[in-house]
Amino acid sequence: MPIIVAVNKIDKPDALPERVKKQLADRGLMPEDWGGSTVFVDVSAKQKTNLNLLMEMICLVADLQDLKASPDRLASGTVLEAKLDRGRGPVATVLVQNGTLHNSDNFVVGNVFGKVRAMFNDRGVALESAGPATPVEILGLEGLPQAGDQLVAVADREKARGISEYREAKAREATLAKSSRVSLEGLAEQLKTAGQKELFVILKGDVGGSIEVLSDVLSKLSNERVKINIMRASVGAITESDVLLASASNAVIIGFNVRPERKAQELAEQEKVDIRLHSIIYELQDEIKRAMTGLLEPIIKESYLGRAEVRDTFRVPKIGVIAGCYVLDGVVKRDAEVRLLRDNIVVFKGKIGSVRRFKEDVSEVRTGMECGISIANYGDIKVGDVIEVFVIERVAAEAFV
Repeated sequence: MPIIVAVNKIDKPDALPERVKKQLADRGLMPEDWGGSTVFVDVSAKQKTNLNLLMEMICLVADLQDLKASPDRLASGTVLEAKLDRGRGPVATVLVQNGTLHNSDNFVVGNVFGKVRAMFNDRGVALESAGPATPVEILGLEGLPQAGDQLVAVADREKARGISEYREAKAREATLAKSSRVSLEGLAEQLKTAGQKELFVILKGDVGGSIEVLSDVLSKLSNERVKINIMRASVGAITESDVLLASASNAVIIGFNVRPERKAQELAEQEKVDIRLHSIIYELQDEIKRAMTGLLEPIIKESYLGRAEVRDTFRVPKIGVIAGCYVLDGVVKRDAEVRLLRDNIVVFKGKIGSVRRFKEDVSEVRTGMECGISIANYGDIKVGDVIEVFVIERVAAEAFV
C-alpha cells in the first residue's frame, strides 16, 4: 500500500513538522521534498488547514498508481488485521481490492478457508456485499489468518478447503525442513557463538498487527551477547499452555494489551514464570534492551488484589454508571487501580471511584460477595466485562538473562 502522511496539529505553537519528517525518514518513509517517494501534508483538523490539499494528494497518488478494478468478478483482497473474539470467533478486517465479496461467498485466505457468515463496515453496519476499495470486517473463518495474507473468493467450499489444506501442508514441510537442516557451516557457527546467551520469548497480543510489529522489533534487538528466540507468537489471552511452554523452556512471556487467564496467572506464580505486560511498544523495547545489557532499574510492579465480573449495569444521576459485580476471587478495595477487561483484552485502565454494598459505601469486598463498583471518569462498562484490581509498588528488577 502506498503511504500518505498527514502531519496533524500544525496549528499548535510548539508544532515541529520537520522533526516528524526526520523521525519517519529514519524509519524508511522518505519525504518527496527530501528526494524520497512519500507524500507528506501538514494539516490541522481543528482549523481545517490543508484538508483540500490532502484530498488532492490522495487522488494524485491513486491516479499515479493506476488503480483499477472490476466489480463483476469473484473478490480478492488483503487482510489488514485479524483477531480472536470470544463471542464471534476469528474475525478479519479485509480490504476488497478487486471484484465484489458477497455474504455466503466461500474464500481462501493464507492457510485458512471459510465462508462469509456476516460482513460489517467501519461503523458496524451489516453489509450484503462489498465492492473494490471497501474495507470490511468478516466472520466465518475456520482459523486466524495473518495480516497481509491474500483473500480470494472461490466457487465452492470443497475447493477452498483443498487449497487451504495444501498450503498448510506446504508450510509445515517448510518449517520441518528449516528446523532439521544441519551443516558443517552451521556447526561452526554454533561453536563460534557458544558464549552467546539466548532469551526465549513467548509473545501474545491483542491483534495480528501488534504481533507482527513486536516480532520484528524483538528480533532486531539480538546482538553478539544475547540472541532473542521467539518460541511462540499468537493472538489472544495468555493461557495455561503458554505458561507450561515457558516453564519447560525457561522462557519469558510478554503480553501486549492482553492479560493472563486466571488459571494461567496462578500457574505462572506456582512455576515462577516471568510474565511482562505492556501496552506501549517502545516501553517494551526499552525494557528488553535494559535487561539484555544488565541495566534494569527498579521497576513499578503490580500486585494483584482480585477480580470481579460485571453482571449488570445501572446509571445513577450525578454519579454515572455503576457496575453490579460478583467478586470472583481476592478482594476489591476502594481507591485501588483497576483494569477493565473485555474478552481478556484491556479496554480501560484507571481507578475505582466507589465500592458499594447494599447502598452503603464500603472500603473493600471479598470473594463470593456482590457489590456495586464505579470506575472514575469512565462509563462504558458492559455485562460480561471483568474488573481486575491491583496496587502498584516499586521493586528491584532482575535481568532476564
